Amino acid sequence: MTAMMASNLVSRWSGALWSGALGICAIVAVIRPAEAEPRAVVELFTSQGCSSCPPADQVIGDLSKDPSIIALSMPIDYWDYLGWKDTLADSRFSARQRAYSRMRGDREVYTPQVVVNGSTHVIGSDRAGIESAIGQTDKGTGVMSVPVTMSLAGKQINVSVAASKESAVSRGEVWICSITKSVPIAISRGENRGQQITYHNVVRNLLKVGDWNGRPESWTVPLENLTRDGVDGAVVYVQDGSREKPGAMLGAAYTSLH
Repeated sequence: MTAMMASNLVSRWSGALWSGALGICAIVAVIRPAEAEPRAVVELFTSQGCSSCPPADQVIGDLSKDPSIIALSMPIDYWDYLGWKDTLADSRFSARQRAYSRMRGDREVYTPQVVVNGSTHVIGSDRAGIESAIGQTDKGTGVMSVPVTMSLAGKQINVSVAASKESAVSRGEVWICSITKSVPIAISRGENRGQQITYHNVVRNLLKVGDWNGRPESWTVPLENLTRDGVDGAVVYVQDGSREKPGAMLGAAYTSLH
């Protein structure tokens, strides 16, 4: 489904959940370390009301099993008027998708759309295209070059971002998102009526951790800022640019919360 008409339907970012008092401190305990350094962050913009999306949702499920890829589902809300209100949708994801479009300089906003490493977009069901985009974006300056680690310690998550390996990469924003690894949804109306579709690595909340300036930095995030019913994982990413002007992914890490 194309979404040129979505520009007037996308809600403004909700600022409340994007902020929080997140203190900087040294990591004093490390429990259950995150997985090895990934090669790509793959974001799928999907909708329960989009008949073209289920194959892409399955692709994200397959990619989520690859430890070298951080695959995320970001359900959008601009198709809700078509007969089925997406139960996982968030207007922030719709706004993020359009922000990517503005940064690329095109008007390509559609579902299912995948954005690879913050720069290249691909039809979400095109597995080969996604793999090709991962290889292409990996050649960009600083893409996935910054080591990021994350660990659980008591009732908090410790986040560390290492020094930049490339002189051209000296700043970025650090974000953490809580995810639910698997969410089955029975859809009774709209284009997918009668189907039960499983959504994978669904982002349930996003918080800005801080600003990274190219030097080693550490933060702590209280788990209470992330947890809600069904949340069982967390992803931290460092991204060039800003929320309104997102750029290349510089590094990321994933950890299970259970």
